[in-house]
Amino acid sequence: MSDSGTGLPPSGGSMKDRTTRLLGGALGSAIVMIALLSVMWALEIIDYIDNGALDRYGIIAHEPDGLPGILFAPFLHAGFAHLMANSVPLLILGFVAAIRGLGRFAAASLVIILISGAGVWLTAPPNTLTIGASGLVFGYFGYVVARGLFDRRTLDIVLGVIVAVLYYSILWGALPNDPSVSWQGHLFGLIGGVVAAWALRRRREVS
Repeated sequence: MSDSGTGLPPSGGSMKDRTTRLLGGALGSAIVMIALLSVMWALEIIDYIDNGALDRYGIIAHEPDGLPGILFAPFLHAGFAHLMANSVPLLILGFVAAIRGLGRFAAASLVIILISGAGVWLTAPPNTLTIGASGLVFGYFGYVVARGLFDRRTLDIVLGVIVAVLYYSILWGALPNDPSVSWQGHLFGLIGGVVAAWALRRRREVS
């Protein structure tokens, strides 16, 4: 599957061309992640001014009215401390996930959001309200690591190994250790990232 949108086309060409494509992909990734975080921070400022009125648009487990929250919840947070805790890993992991093509990154993000959100809606305690971008954080972690396994390209393998070594400890968050934290969102976000990496893997031509 070829990349769509802005990003890195299939490898090939001179070293200079590959370097140019890599730098272009890195710049595009940085812009997208900064824009995404800017939206989250703007929403949290609005939420703070409006006394948390936006939080009701999160995922409400087992409630049909809570289903739209699957799409909105990743962009909402329970205060600035919650948002700050997610911002750095989201920026780093999202940047690495997007560097190989913004089209694939957008598709992967949608898969992660849907699987993570659906998992929360189905398995969290009834009427539990869940918000936050941690499902995306875990999803990007799973996506980058699994992408190296499925695509088997040198850069993807190297990035996957680096991310696995630096962030392996977040996997504890996918276990039910803290009742105040949505481990369901973490676990299903991780699963969503692996599914996205498999679904968006580059098909190899057979002659």
